[in-house]
Amino acid sequence: MSNPAFIHPLADVQSVHIGAGTRVWQFVVVLPEARIGRDANICAHCLIENDVTIGDRVTVKSGVQVWDGVHLGDDVFVGPNVTFTNDKHPRSRVYPESFARTTVMNGASIGANATILPGVKIGENAMVGAGAVVTRNVPPNAIAVGNPAKIIGYVNAGSPELARPEPLEARAVASSITTVSGVTRHTLREVPDMRGSLTAGEFERDIPFVPKRYFLVFDVPTAETRGEHAHIACHQFLIAVKGSVHVVADDGTVREEFVLSRKNEGIYLPPMVWGIQYRYSADAVLLVFASHHYDPDDYIRNYSEFRNRVASAGTSA
Repeated sequence: MSNPAFIHPLADVQSVHIGAGTRVWQFVVVLPEARIGRDANICAHCLIENDVTIGDRVTVKSGVQVWDGVHLGDDVFVGPNVTFTNDKHPRSRVYPESFARTTVMNGASIGANATILPGVKIGENAMVGAGAVVTRNVPPNAIAVGNPAKIIGYVNAGSPELARPEPLEARAVASSITTVSGVTRHTLREVPDMRGSLTAGEFERDIPFVPKRYFLVFDVPTAETRGEHAHIACHQFLIAVKGSVHVVADDGTVREEFVLSRKNEGIYLPPMVWGIQYRYSADAVLLVFASHHYDPDDYIRNYSEFRNRVASAGTSA
């Protein structure tokens, strides 16, 4: 082995499944069945149990216990004193038939002193803030903070523009491109009147398709995230007819975040764009026009599968 693992003489490493280039520092305990990949860094005063896998290039900072049932993917960062758990109903000397599976996907980071409840999945490239208590799955690329942890943003999505009033002369149909392939922002006609204002758009002119269905999303708790999928064939157009909603669009390479907060503004999402809606205001009502009837087979709900499809399409092009 050209670059063997480094095991500090004050560490108790009972496993032989330690990858090349990995460093295990003093006062670390690694039980026999644990598996640690290449070029990982396990800092002092950590405990790693048997039914544990740790991927390549993972950093586990001091004071972390990685219990049975925990899987850390490649390039994961685990901050100091992060607490993993694996039993929803712990009792002394009473053990479940099997421990809950907790998975931290490739590239995710967990800040210092965060607590991860049993059975949670933290998605690819997600970011969990210091001190967060993660009680539910964290989607890919999401930024989650607080107790209980809530999504406050998405990695590399940029800062959405603040809502701002438009001058009357600008209140005509307009569209603008975004950094995300195929996604456009639209400002629809608005007619203010003392008897009541009106906003309108025409399909195939202002909205670039003819819809076959619509749906409304409302009464969404602010902690919830909607969307989290792409469509193979379906086009969508989103308007916040009341309140405000944050929308993230992702083409597999570029990610951008928008705020829908005006009744005459919409976002067009073409097929093969990963869409997320979150941070609904308490009164938010989101109107979505769709180009196709509902078809569960048109949905891609796994972000890794979406990325793979985008990469395959790019290769074949």
